[in-house]
Amino acid sequence: MPEFPDVTIYVESLSSRIVGRELKNIRLTSPFVLRSTSPPLTSIEGSIITGIRRIGKQIVWEFGDDVFLVFHLMIAGRFHWKKAGAKASGKIGLAAFDFDEGTLLFTEASSKKRASMHAVKGAAELVHFNKGGLEVFESPLEDFRSVLRSENHTLKRSLTDPRLFSAIGNAYSDEILHHAQLSPLQLTQKLDDAEVHRLFDSTRRVLSDWTDRLRKETGTNFPEKVTAFHDAMAVHGKFGKPCPVCGTQVQRIVYAENECNYCPKCQTGGRILADRSLSRLLKDDWPKTIDEL
Repeated sequence: MPEFPDVTIYVESLSSRIVGRELKNIRLTSPFVLRSTSPPLTSIEGSIITGIRRIGKQIVWEFGDDVFLVFHLMIAGRFHWKKAGAKASGKIGLAAFDFDEGTLLFTEASSKKRASMHAVKGAAELVHFNKGGLEVFESPLEDFRSVLRSENHTLKRSLTDPRLFSAIGNAYSDEILHHAQLSPLQLTQKLDDAEVHRLFDSTRRVLSDWTDRLRKETGTNFPEKVTAFHDAMAVHGKFGKPCPVCGTQVQRIVYAENECNYCPKCQTGGRILADRSLSRLLKDDWPKTIDEL
């Protein structure tokens, strides 16, 4: 799922292309993507886009008369900037937005159809899309500490909870925790002040560095290859590969549709964290340390 760096680049790229432009036409190719119709899409056609911003991981297009389009890309939703009049992208096409300067395609490479678009009227309606998570670049350390310790969960769970922290997901939480040298299973209320400060600094540093990196990679082009996996990442998606800091094999915890990647030497004092499924299967044969592994 696109997170803070990816969504920020989308907002910047879209802003440079369509803010101040007239949205000529909306071609809806999948009826399931539209989750609210007040106002109807036909009333938005011919309107000028006055601004684009982010609410958590969602992207908001602003129009006059207090009208908004809210996009949630979920895991497989993506935008593609094409020549004016471009056709929708076959089975993965959700919608097409026509401008004089080009056509923006909204796609989803998944059969689950989780991506969504809401048409809403009134700024008060946007409150429903805000999960309330802390914006780490707009908040001091004291607020970060308060939110982190407000519930006693693992660091991995807390960082990815949109009610606690805004726009951080599975990929960048792995990178943040590796940078901070903290275990993903460390409980938030067990952190001392120094560890909280280190996590705060790492959260800002990782998100800032990756936003700058993606900004440079994109340049003046449109971000067509938005992904949660990058060669330059330290641990996310790097199971079995050497940690770039110490050379230890990156390990993982698999759960539901996600996995958590970490370095046992840098983050857990050499301990191999139990995988819910595989560790239960192996029982006493499950390696508990780097040496046993």
